[in-house]
Amino acid sequence: MDTQTTWLRSRHLLMAAVITLALSLAPSAEARLQSEAARFQRSIVDYRARLNPRFKRIKREKTKYIIVHTAELGLKSTLRVVSRGKRFRNGRRTHGGHAHYVVARNGRTYRILDKQYVADHAGRSMWDGDTDISTLSIGIELVGYHYAPIAPAQYRSVGQLIDILQRVYGLDDRAVLTHSQVAYGRPNRWHRHDHRGRKRCAKNFNRAKAGLGPTWRYDPDVRSGRLVADRQLAAVYYGPKQYVAEAREANVISKINTAWVIAGEDFDAATTVYKFPDGRLFTGDQIAGRVGWDRLPARTVVLLNQEGRVEKLRDDGPVKTIADGVTAWSLAGRSYNHASTIYFLPSGRIKTGAMIDDWDDLPVHTRLIVGYKGPFELRKDQSAYRIAGKAYKAPQTIYYLPSHELVRGNKITDFTQLQRGTLVFLPAPS
Repeated sequence: MDTQTTWLRSRHLLMAAVITLALSLAPSAEARLQSEAARFQRSIVDYRARLNPRFKRIKREKTKYIIVHTAELGLKSTLRVVSRGKRFRNGRRTHGGHAHYVVARNGRTYRILDKQYVADHAGRSMWDGDTDISTLSIGIELVGYHYAPIAPAQYRSVGQLIDILQRVYGLDDRAVLTHSQVAYGRPNRWHRHDHRGRKRCAKNFNRAKAGLGPTWRYDPDVRSGRLVADRQLAAVYYGPKQYVAEAREANVISKINTAWVIAGEDFDAATTVYKFPDGRLFTGDQIAGRVGWDRLPARTVVLLNQEGRVEKLRDDGPVKTIADGVTAWSLAGRSYNHASTIYFLPSGRIKTGAMIDDWDDLPVHTRLIVGYKGPFELRKDQSAYRIAGKAYKAPQTIYYLPSHELVRGNKITDFTQLQRGTLVFLPAPS
């Protein structure tokens, strides 16, 4: 063997050894996944100590499903409800334990109840002949609404959480379902038989964004005749186009959006508020006697889980205020994250809806105006009239004073006294 051949052979052997060593040192895909899972688990906020002491812990005998919910509330209210319980205007209360986990819009995840116990999260439910799904499942609440997009950070966190739970319980992707898939209702004015559609919860959940494969291609309980299908949900989950349940319908009454389609079984609840186009407010338990379900006007806004005073939702002109139980969505509807919705934070900062990422941390007492453009600053060479024309004194023209006071144009008596630096906001063309 000549010198060159010997050198080449030695070189190949050396390279092979280097590659073998590198592969032995490089973490495997499985090891990386385990590391990421461990890091995620360490980041989970332990909220179990805040569980209602009256909640009765019962160990689950079998785990067959993971059920994804949308809370229909903001973060603060979601954590209170799932841990402490629900409050109703008639004085009735529940004892909490309504989820195992809560995932905030920024991805932060909270452990409400140890996963070995039964959480009271699915209510009247059925899947593939199994009933009382709460006793067979893990419940995950996503902060937000079934008619609004789920945040990317939520998808990342819930995807990791589901993957961990699937490994623990040996579940495949078909075991991951939404509350609207498994909930069912008794006969009512829309359905003569037991039927799917009691909840709309998490129908906007995009499985692919959470790293999941397809769901079932049919509803096994409808196919067997145990339940009657809900047409809207059937189209979402099992339609021929197989589109994911993105937020395609707002919480607004229309020809296709009935009270049932928007609110499900909560259509006539005292905690469901109907805000009419003329500003009148009715709770669900008032509609039948005072209005009539067949007389709900188009463009009525339907608000779920409104436990506080209904008067908080009443319009007081164009300036609205966020308070406990009254969210940006409650006040602005689908425009909550638009550039034409202007938020005035208590700190004095001004942001448009398009600039806000973390809706959970939007402070109480934040004010907002919907459908506006601006700001236009008052200067020596730019008067209110020059900015707004003849509308400078109109009630729809909003002035933001250096003192952080918001004043409508018709409430200002002397425009010559307006300080420089006052900001003017004008209605945006619709």
